[in-house]
Amino acid sequence: MGDPVLLLATTDEASRDVLGSELRRRYGGDYEVVVCADYDHARAVLEGLRRWGRQVALVIAGYGPDDRGGLDFLRRAYGMHPSAKRAVAAIWGDFASTRDVFSAISHGHAELVLLRPERPRDEEFHGAITDALDDWHLAQGIGFEAVRMIGEQRDERTHALRDQFGRNHIPVGFHQVGTESANRLLAGLGLTDPELPVLQLAFTNPPTTLVAPTDLEIADAFGLMAPLASDHVYDVVVVGAGPSGLAAAVYASSEGLSTMVVEQSAVGGQAGTSSLIRNYPGFSRGVSGAHLAYRSFQQAWSFGTEYSFLREVQALGTDGDLRTVSMSDGSVIRSRSVVIATGVDYRRLEVPALESLVGRGVFYGAAVAEAPSMAGMEVYVVGGGNSAGQAALHLARYARHVTLLVRGESLAASMSEYLIAQLDATRNVGIRYGTAVLDGREEDGCLAALTLGEQHSGPGGGEEVPAGGLFVLIGSVPRTQWLPAEIERDAAGFVVTGGEGRLPLETSLAGVFAVGDVRAGSIKRVATAVGDGATVIATLHGYLAAHPLAASTA
Repeated sequence: MGDPVLLLATTDEASRDVLGSELRRRYGGDYEVVVCADYDHARAVLEGLRRWGRQVALVIAGYGPDDRGGLDFLRRAYGMHPSAKRAVAAIWGDFASTRDVFSAISHGHAELVLLRPERPRDEEFHGAITDALDDWHLAQGIGFEAVRMIGEQRDERTHALRDQFGRNHIPVGFHQVGTESANRLLAGLGLTDPELPVLQLAFTNPPTTLVAPTDLEIADAFGLMAPLASDHVYDVVVVGAGPSGLAAAVYASSEGLSTMVVEQSAVGGQAGTSSLIRNYPGFSRGVSGAHLAYRSFQQAWSFGTEYSFLREVQALGTDGDLRTVSMSDGSVIRSRSVVIATGVDYRRLEVPALESLVGRGVFYGAAVAEAPSMAGMEVYVVGGGNSAGQAALHLARYARHVTLLVRGESLAASMSEYLIAQLDATRNVGIRYGTAVLDGREEDGCLAALTLGEQHSGPGGGEEVPAGGLFVLIGSVPRTQWLPAEIERDAAGFVVTGGEGRLPLETSLAGVFAVGDVRAGSIKRVATAVGDGATVIATLHGYLAAHPLAASTA
């Protein structure tokens, strides 16, 4: 197929010379750099690349006093190469163009602004490009196969593992069973008709083979975590590695507290499934949830945080002045304090016909991992919040058409304005208000159709529509089933914190705190979850000072 393409188009000769030179010098070895002097030529090139099946990673168009066609070109380029990143190349000091450029970004016609380099080695310019290319490669699943997976494309366990690996930034190569590459791998492993999925950890020496492994078997095979010492006492155990839990770990470990983070799935929580978060402070170009979570994970790790992955917390208890966290592998972690940061799960649709199709066309979250497999399909997204809007926009890069199903009559109260504008501006995205999924139908074991109608339609009501994928991002069910009865929760199951006799963010069990989405009354935004994680450590210092570790347990 050739190298991925970076295409630059601008009628401004000076910008074309500068940008073309920078792109060829930095990226010419790994990408094919194509420079076009007018937009009709650029559109013809993109159309030809589409017909030839070539991958386009980045499209850059100029916009300034001598070039007013770039924004319209980028809008039209989406239809030919929807998975490509799109950037506007502006000129420093051209403030008159700012409104047009930012309007194009808010409507989804472009994703980032590049300021034309005005000096050699303009690393800010190249940093923006490499961030965009990194996001593109992550979405395509292209690169080194640290893990090779052989399985069924539409199998719930295979889907769950691909999602976990992707969100944990583990390079995974998926090989559909029955294909030439899968047969070659199985033959090399000496396996005939094994139970699926099969994993080969190519980074170990020698490579490790796992047949239909459990999460615990995978965690042990990776060798990331040393066995827990039964007599060790941590200052704080954080349960959950979403934005709030990772923020708590960063602040705790950077301030000298011995910290353990326990996560049963993948870093990032629900935020880790977001393809692009554009309203997180400090990231003007936006940042994917997976990247934001991975950077926080590495940051806490560099300060000394320890991690226990793919192990489920089953119980929280006490041992004198200590708190105990019991794990699914039988181990028990002892700590002076605990921070509950388990977040929430998406609410199930409770449509019986769809439950057996989870992982085979029906997905809860996971739009980033499964989007490429939706190429050319009719796809539906259920939800009215930011996560649903981000999922619909990301899926639209691959699917023939995406329909957002919203139970209410408006998105204004539940979704950010910038996302609503982008949904309205994306040609292959539609919105149906006052609509629910009533039923589903399968063919050959996979989702084939959905029945849509009003929430309370009677039997036989509704409209059947063809559907290759259904992504559900609705509601919030707190992950609190493992907590003891003495921890107070509200009627919906969220953990109650603060109040008379308690420290801020402290639960009804002394020394146990709750942060992020699992906390009653929390604002369901990434920035506020991170704020909770930072705040709780300041509070926790006061608790630890008032409850020094006894010599017998040190």
